[in-house]
Amino acid sequence: MKENILISLKDIAVEFEDGHRVLKGINLDIHDEEFVTFLGPSGCGKTTTLRIIGGFAEPTEGDIFFDGKKINGVPPHKRNINTVFQRYALFPHLNVFDNVAFGLSVKKMDKKLIARKVKEMLELVNLSGFENRNINQLSGGQQQRVAIARALVNEPKVLLLDEPLGALDLKLRKDMQTELMRIQKSLKITFIYVTHDQEEALTMSDRVVVMKDGQILQIGTPQDIYNEPVNAFVADFIGESNIIDGVMYEDYEVEFAGQAFKCVDKGFAPNERVDVVIRPEDIIVGDYETSPISGVVESVVFKGVHYEITVDAHGYKWLIHSTLSQEVGALIGMNVKPFDIHIMKKMEVR
Repeated sequence: MKENILISLKDIAVEFEDGHRVLKGINLDIHDEEFVTFLGPSGCGKTTTLRIIGGFAEPTEGDIFFDGKKINGVPPHKRNINTVFQRYALFPHLNVFDNVAFGLSVKKMDKKLIARKVKEMLELVNLSGFENRNINQLSGGQQQRVAIARALVNEPKVLLLDEPLGALDLKLRKDMQTELMRIQKSLKITFIYVTHDQEEALTMSDRVVVMKDGQILQIGTPQDIYNEPVNAFVADFIGESNIIDGVMYEDYEVEFAGQAFKCVDKGFAPNERVDVVIRPEDIIVGDYETSPISGVVESVVFKGVHYEITVDAHGYKWLIHSTLSQEVGALIGMNVKPFDIHIMKKMEVR
């Protein structure tokens, strides 16, 4: 990934006529050749941010820069940016070739050059030989590939993708995740992707932008976001988590579930109330008599790679992921290592 900044959003705010603020001061730099994903629940502002980058919406406040130049007010067709929507908006009366060639034909490009470019794009998305196929004869995954080819044939610097895999079944989604990563690396262009699917974001991205209520909560690599979430919302949204009320006695010592534990966090006030975040896979199952926490197994579900075990302990339903099963009703012990205990500031709303 190159270090030069391609897109900058500076203090972007969007307010509707009724006074509702969809975006509340977004600041973000996106680098050339980067795969960035906006991740968050419905209504968090991720699609609005994408539309502002594409020129389909204008900010109420703030500026957008592309390659160092301010592009506020520049219409979509004059930005070196193309978009693939969840609904592919293909032309049903045109075949695959003509759908992909549409933008080039509008530019009145030479027909031989159009044919070469379309051929290259269809090869890139693994649709060689489909040139004369009717759009209605294609599967959902094939239609999505046509939409991607149509967007990329114009050679944009940036491709915006607004939940483009939402209509596909699970296996096809996973296959297309791999395809999109391959295409992005092959073409060396910037992809900006919108999804509410955590696994999709973690799988595909160079960086993930986690959003909530029109604000950016955290920006980081998938590993950073998963292993070092900034607050309980991010921890809970990115994968499954146990979030327990705790008290930070002092630096490196926290109390939860009626026990004191060593941790690796510091900088909290003495006896500050905190959220304690523990990933299900980080809980160590042991003997109930010698472990610091004990509880009763309420349910066990086989997930293929692991068992998902729910344990009732100290008024909380603990979630454990383990390769070893347990008997429902059994009394088990639980422990966790200091570096697997993540301490978060209390959030007003969770």
